[in-house]
Amino acid sequence: MSVAQRDHPGALRRRFPDMGAETLILSALGLYVVVLCIWPLARLLATVFADGAAEGIAFIAEVWSGRAARRATWNTLEASFLATIVSVLLGAATALIVALTDLRYKVLLVFLLLLPLLIPPQISALAWLAMIGPQSPLWLIPGLEAVRPDRNPLLGRDGIVLVMGLEHAPMVFLAVRAALRSLPADLIDAARAAGSRPMGALLRVILPLMLPAMTAGAALAFVSAIGNFGVPALLGIPGRYPMLSTLIYQRLSGFGPGALPEVASLALILAGMAVIGIAAQTLILRRHAAAVDRVGATHGGFALGRWFWPVTLAVWALMLLIAVMPLVSLAASALVPSVGMRLTWQTLTFDNLIYVVTGLGSAQRAFVNSLFLAGTAAVITVCVCAPLAWLMVARRSRVAQWLNVAADAPYVLPGIVLSIAVILVLLPPLPILGISLYNTIWILLFAYLARFLALALRPVVAAMAQIDRAGEEAAQMAGARPFHRLRTIILPLLAPALGAGAILVFLGAFSELTVSALLWSRGSETVGVVIFSLYDEGNSTAAAAVSVWVLAIILGLALAVSTLGRRLPEGVLPWRM
Repeated sequence: MSVAQRDHPGALRRRFPDMGAETLILSALGLYVVVLCIWPLARLLATVFADGAAEGIAFIAEVWSGRAARRATWNTLEASFLATIVSVLLGAATALIVALTDLRYKVLLVFLLLLPLLIPPQISALAWLAMIGPQSPLWLIPGLEAVRPDRNPLLGRDGIVLVMGLEHAPMVFLAVRAALRSLPADLIDAARAAGSRPMGALLRVILPLMLPAMTAGAALAFVSAIGNFGVPALLGIPGRYPMLSTLIYQRLSGFGPGALPEVASLALILAGMAVIGIAAQTLILRRHAAAVDRVGATHGGFALGRWFWPVTLAVWALMLLIAVMPLVSLAASALVPSVGMRLTWQTLTFDNLIYVVTGLGSAQRAFVNSLFLAGTAAVITVCVCAPLAWLMVARRSRVAQWLNVAADAPYVLPGIVLSIAVILVLLPPLPILGISLYNTIWILLFAYLARFLALALRPVVAAMAQIDRAGEEAAQMAGARPFHRLRTIILPLLAPALGAGAILVFLGAFSELTVSALLWSRGSETVGVVIFSLYDEGNSTAAAAVSVWVLAIILGLALAVSTLGRRLPEGVLPWRM
């Protein structure tokens, strides 16, 4: 724009209203992010360090010096480290097979690999308990009856390691597959031309280049493991293997708000582990990432040749074992009259599935509450994501980019840490209003809005980066105000990504347990809480029945979001090839 054009009164009128409107939008978004994402975490720090840094550190050390806290800390580190090894081995191996071979039906295979990301941890644990338990249909297979256990072997450390390792393996898979898909063919072709066989090229060229991606996936798996509550709650509490997340839950449940200073300190220890894991990932990536020219064509993969059928059978047998059989066993345990009975044609009944939605009051309330909370969180979150992504990408606002970083904190940190922070904020009466949201359904909505903002923001930002700005710039030159441009130009173009973001938030919030476990109250139960409570009471058939309904809803929504796949940016749907 020339000086004359810039100083023209019409141009000034168009420019300064834009600045004023953008400032208004940014201020509203800033208040939203500060209240939801920064205020609770700041309150958590203030509670522990209220008397000064030295006193706060001394208090944390005093809490940690207790036998129960030290044991839970060690168990958390041990189980998370071992589970991360399982995740890396499974995730990296399957990523290499999917990306570098001519295996068939890869879309279905990838969906099964990523299925644990869609299934809540407590349902995964319940499914594995059903599959390995003494009454599992697995032991009806000829030859396995002799090894049927009298007690479920998953209760305790080994079960936690196995289930968490399988649950977080998709994170490693996604990280390694993304790196493999951008690996130039020239490097592999050069190794093959030098005489290397496929295995030699894999060991000497591909794996060294994949180490940063494996490290990134391993860090994500480790951070997710230390904050996991559903698996340690169902397998660790009855197995007498406490972890920090379950210790915090038990202390706050047993002693009430009076235990908040102690559990806040335990939550900070847990948050510190997460921060160290993320910092270690960043440091390793910065030191060991190799510069690779990614301009050339990507590698098409190796032909398996005579190994095609052995590899195919092995991979699909593994998928059957870790993805399909647990869910089949879970369904079987929901279709028998009572705990301890095996599913046969004589014992098959749908009474449990009908009872939990028509006769069990807590389950009925839980479905209504979860639908309300997840739906409301999804709608509000995407309404915030659209203008925030527009300011970040199209307007290049530095403040909006910092708000994006702040929005990541409640999602990256363990959910149990966010729960404690939200209780500290909402337990006292709110300023001006003079009411407390503690023991109401609104405290859950507050936590969900904070927790899942980053989850919805990612696909929207990715879509915003791919929008051609010519239309908006033309509207701006014609005098259209920012609100009008957002409503008529940006939102229609972002609609598929906003829909995908809303469904992702709904999937995450609908059966959430880690955050809800400390925030629910009678009348505001969620389906995740009800599943855990029914199992804790010994009514595993009803817990399985509720889980089956939850899985039906989750898989139905996954199918719905898949229908948007062709209109979404690359990477929004991880199972899309």
